Amino acid sequence: MLRKGMVYRTVARAVLLLAVIAGGLAMAASTTVSAIETEMGDMTPTVQPHQFQRIEQPLSNKIAVTLAGVGLIGLELWWFLFSKPKARSVSTTESIQEITIVVDGGYEPSQIVVQAGKAVRLNFYRKDPNSCLEEVRFPDLQIAQQLPLNQITPIEFTPNQPGRYEFTCGMNMFRGVVEVQAADQRIKPEASFLPLA
Repeated sequence: MLRKGMVYRTVARAVLLLAVIAGGLAMAASTTVSAIETEMGDMTPTVQPHQFQRIEQPLSNKIAVTLAGVGLIGLELWWFLFSKPKARSVSTTESIQEITIVVDGGYEPSQIVVQAGKAVRLNFYRKDPNSCLEEVRFPDLQIAQQLPLNQITPIEFTPNQPGRYEFTCGMNMFRGVVEVQAADQRIKPEASFLPLA
């Protein structure tokens, strides 16, 4: 089963590859035009070294570069404005609420729902060797923990107040949130339950 994040990364990489190919084609066309102009010698007007010379590109190159740029802008806008992670609630026993968070190009799941007043154990399993993800920080809870590669690192705390507690990587680039709900509050309908890993 493909993960949602992996599909999005694959699409983003494909669009980026198309943009690079279109840029390469434009550069190759520019080089070819320059080579032809050099071979023609006296037939082309001389251009001073400090002046810019306009190089006309084929319409297909212009369209390809424009479409790739618009596609990348659209993907960025969708990623930051419209893609909302679904909340996942933890598995609960009598004494502790527990979930495993896979650290691989971010946090999966990145939004966790727990009940207030009950101990929480977040098991961080780091698969990504990126140095940015070597540490996880919970600023509001004053927790900072190193995450060894290919190991499960448990972080335990007991949230007493409902609210949103953000966690980030060491460089504050990747983010997640623990949403603490009052004990009598029901889990949101979009939440899905995960088994213990």
